[in-house]
Amino acid sequence: MIFNNEAVILLHGLARNASSMNKLERALKENGYQVVNVDYPSTKHDIEALAEWSIGNAIKKVAPNSKIHFVTHSMGGILVRQFLRQYKMQNLGRVVMLGPPNSGSEIVDLLQNVPGFKTVNGPAGLQLSAKKTALPNQLGPANFELGIIAGSRSVNLVLSTMLPMPNDGKVSVQSSKLEGMSDHLTMPVTHTFMMRNSAVIAQVILFLQHGAFKSLAK
Repeated sequence: MIFNNEAVILLHGLARNASSMNKLERALKENGYQVVNVDYPSTKHDIEALAEWSIGNAIKKVAPNSKIHFVTHSMGGILVRQFLRQYKMQNLGRVVMLGPPNSGSEIVDLLQNVPGFKTVNGPAGLQLSAKKTALPNQLGPANFELGIIAGSRSVNLVLSTMLPMPNDGKVSVQSSKLEGMSDHLTMPVTHTFMMRNSAVIAQVILFLQHGAFKSLAK
């Protein structure tokens, strides 16, 4: 089925680029969606500026009168929350977040003063604190159709021990959750590679089409 009037904006995570979402982009196009795979300078500006620039420009590339969905990885989900707090989108579709630090990440609080952390992660990285006063915890609940996929495996056992269990090595399953979400799914994938996982991609498409994930319970 071709969804000529449905578009998906892809937003990669912190210190990544659009190529990390290429497999997801191909799958979405094969399912008939227009796709805008955004490449934004995630380590150069704060979240407010990144959201305004990346999403504002991406929307301009979507065909007129299209319903717009979002699929995000990690910090990309916080950009969407920031943008939707400021702007009402009449043509908003569904949102899928992969490994989003919706309540921040304890790793930021533990490592922010380590030499090189700010250089590598930039001002937006410092905003992803798990403190109640940090930006992710000030953006409010979801008032849109939101599906969240969290990972429960890690390739970095050191970082994993700094987080509540289970976690994906960067974000805990609990931190990924957000009040008002429509569905939540935990999968045995890592933060770094979840967006390239075929099973994850299949679940993303299911949510975009039906507003729910397929249960993995046996």
